[in-house]
Amino acid sequence: MSGIVRRGVCLVLAGPSGGGKSSIGRALLDQEPGLTLSVSATTRPPRPGERDGVDYHFRSEPEFSALRESGALLEWAVVLGRYCYGTPRAPVEAALGEGGDVLFDIDWQGYRSLRTALPGDVVGVFLLPPSLPALESRLISRGGDGPEEVARRMAQARDEISHCGEFDHVVVNEDFEGAVAEVRAVLHAARSASARLPGLGDFVARLGDAPRS
Repeated sequence: MSGIVRRGVCLVLAGPSGGGKSSIGRALLDQEPGLTLSVSATTRPPRPGERDGVDYHFRSEPEFSALRESGALLEWAVVLGRYCYGTPRAPVEAALGEGGDVLFDIDWQGYRSLRTALPGDVVGVFLLPPSLPALESRLISRGGDGPEEVARRMAQARDEISHCGEFDHVVVNEDFEGAVAEVRAVLHAARSASARLPGLGDFVARLGDAPRS
């Protein structure tokens, strides 16, 4: 907000696999100046083409445990019973203090933890598919997953969807451009919330000092 000092906001996008989180997130990052993507730490090995510090902060299990035990992570979780993922605290808190906004692609459990760690700084959007058959079709069309994996992801999706009421906003991703516009509107509203404007009082005081014509 021009002229008013504000604190940044954490925008969480959550939803089932295949629900469009990554695509909508990329569109937001392209269209919204000042919005950056939170880079998670993980114990899983890098995939071909992934870069440390860009796609993820790749850490060994002992290194991840040290981060967790020292309080250096805002939230963390074990995903699919295999690898740990977590959000480094320092870059997020630095961005918020400088008025920058941070985008998160995490699940409902991470959202809960993030709200506890940063009360008042987090706005959550849950992305719903237009229908479960449509979601299953998206998962199949992506390729790479066999019937058993698709069935597992669908079961996980039903569980995740059951938590959508915990989020501040729910967007049905039926029309991509429309869904992006709805999420952008949520971000814009969060940016202008008076509770996020520590510089509002000073700005109003300066209005009274403005020369009159």
